[in-house]
Amino acid sequence: MEFRPCIDIHNGKVKQIVGGSLADKNDFAKENFISDADAAYFSDLYYKLGISGGHVIMLNAADSPYYEATRQQAISALSRHPGLLQAGGGITADNAADFLNAGASHVIITSYVFKNGIIHYDRLNKLVEKVGRQHIVLDLSCKKAADGYHIVTDRWQNMTDVIVTPDLLDKLSCCCDEYLIHAVDVEGKCNGIEEELVSLLADYDGIPLTYAGGIGSFDDLNRLRLLGRSRINVTIGSALDLFGGSMALTEVLKCIGQTL
Repeated sequence: MEFRPCIDIHNGKVKQIVGGSLADKNDFAKENFISDADAAYFSDLYYKLGISGGHVIMLNAADSPYYEATRQQAISALSRHPGLLQAGGGITADNAADFLNAGASHVIITSYVFKNGIIHYDRLNKLVEKVGRQHIVLDLSCKKAADGYHIVTDRWQNMTDVIVTPDLLDKLSCCCDEYLIHAVDVEGKCNGIEEELVSLLADYDGIPLTYAGGIGSFDDLNRLRLLGRSRINVTIGSALDLFGGSMALTEVLKCIGQTL
């Protein structure tokens, strides 16, 4: 189990939001925290602490009037320390190399591959051909339905027919290096992890997997470690002291045994 840092960018600002509130209309999101510092500041901080493998997520659509400001923030964070961070948000086979060339270690993919309810394997294969599976993280952000946890796309606004299972993770692992999984129903709420989802993910024992969503206390963090059998990496947003929360980053690292 490792801590993976995050830099979420919305409307050109580093923020923490309630994931399920994100809407393209008027570029709206319910905000938990807006940082006075820019994305490069957090990139420098993570570098100094020796924390790698984190993600920079651009939360605006490509046609948003804020997209360019958001993209520039992401590029500034990536270029500060090449290879430190991953980049996500609107990544396609056509622009993936741009973010890798800017300093991203990986590109994070959701809506380009999971679209209109299905997995577009042609797009996934094209992406692998262009940048290599070693540079790809699949974001299987998901929302609970009656029959399981469905992948959601387009900044978590549209549900697909694809259900997250250990078998799906096994199948897709030939096309990516890691998984990032947001539990959308609890994302940004700091009121506990999605325990059923975590237990499901713990049955997968393959490539690295990072869970995000709902952690608001050290009890939640310890619960994730227990249910996840220490196999699942973790990212913490709104609950972290960097983003106005009560959980000190240094204590989080100590809790999971990650030395500075």
